[in-house]
Amino acid sequence: MSLENLKNEIPEYAKDIKLNLSSLANEETLNAQQLWGTFVATAHAGRNAAVIREIEEEAAAHLSPEALEAAKAAAAIMAMNNVYYKFTGMMADYQAIPAKLRMNIIGNPGVDKVDFELWSLAVSAINGCQFCVKSHEKKIREGGLSLEQVQTSVRIAAVVQAASAILDGVAASETAHAQAA
Repeated sequence: MSLENLKNEIPEYAKDIKLNLSSLANEETLNAQQLWGTFVATAHAGRNAAVIREIEEEAAAHLSPEALEAAKAAAAIMAMNNVYYKFTGMMADYQAIPAKLRMNIIGNPGVDKVDFELWSLAVSAINGCQFCVKSHEKKIREGGLSLEQVQTSVRIAAVVQAASAILDGVAASETAHAQAA
């Protein structure tokens, strides 16, 4: 089981992250596509190779190939949009100017639109774009998902991001120790 591999890579000082990974993998407020798509999208947003590898392996048993690609696409498009819309949010003069950025995947993600919005919201939370978070949350709620479902996606984002940061820190520490030796 791949989440088990991931938890085994996380040091004991981050036991809470391990426990949260386990509980979130069994969360019942989201359907399987929503849950595992959120795990995949946020793993890609976290950019840690081990986290991406292990979560994608686990998610493959729960997602169609189309949903797996759409979750990765949510992370990709939000990597761009979160930067752009954070900027326009800070600089009001630019809000009226068209973005002139391709965002076709948002209109046709290949999966249920609400699921794609949920994944986009989770990635936007990681990337700290309040404007994208608010926009996606509104669409998700209009699409019928509850506050608890939205909260679950952000809890997944928080824990997956923490796992990525921890493993990046472990790697950096190992490199620093090796260089000092």
